[in-house]
Amino acid sequence: MQFDKIHNKGRAQLFRNQYLEMLTKTHPLVIWGIYLPIIIYMLYFSNSKLEYPFLRITLIFLAGIFFWTFFEYLAHRFLFHWISDNPRIQKFAYVMHGNHHHFPRDKQRLFMPPVPSLIIASAIFGLMYLAMHNNAFVFFPGFMFGYLMYGSIHFAIHAWNPPFKWMKPLWRNHHLHHYKDEHQGFGVSTTLWDRIFGTMFDLKKEKEDKEKVKELRYK
Repeated sequence: MQFDKIHNKGRAQLFRNQYLEMLTKTHPLVIWGIYLPIIIYMLYFSNSKLEYPFLRITLIFLAGIFFWTFFEYLAHRFLFHWISDNPRIQKFAYVMHGNHHHFPRDKQRLFMPPVPSLIIASAIFGLMYLAMHNNAFVFFPGFMFGYLMYGSIHFAIHAWNPPFKWMKPLWRNHHLHHYKDEHQGFGVSTTLWDRIFGTMFDLKKEKEDKEKVKELRYK
């Protein structure tokens, strides 16, 4: 999905139907408002009903967050940047992620909107429950908290300078993914998997283009 021009204003039109188009947009706080109560309740349920001890909940929850980072990398690399000559697959990739590269300043499409998000999240929870039974009530909240953090970090990367020096590589890796080479730098919440799978930019050799970075900033 290479574009001749990054649009700094407006947003992509994904559907002709105005109601479907409306359902493609959301505010990050809406998604936090949906999933944070679910996360809290599932953790409460795991402690009070399943009688899981605090240490077990903590370890499984952290494992869920860690698994999210791997899932994020795979989805971003192989699903969101799916290369195909099939027009339907091209449309799917554009709706899922390509529009963000085309219109990086569109704040309303950082998170998957509520309706498809809840459908996919329910399916993921079902698969987790089949795989790990009651442990899914802790693992899934960790996974979804990882998702919320991913979306929030993604927003921060496009909105502000890194708040800490050690976060600079994460910021630069994603900026380079946008304006240098979209086939590298797939990690958003961490560069771990880019480093493991060899898709990390060599930041020592990449000169920072501050004007290009400005094009990705939210106003």
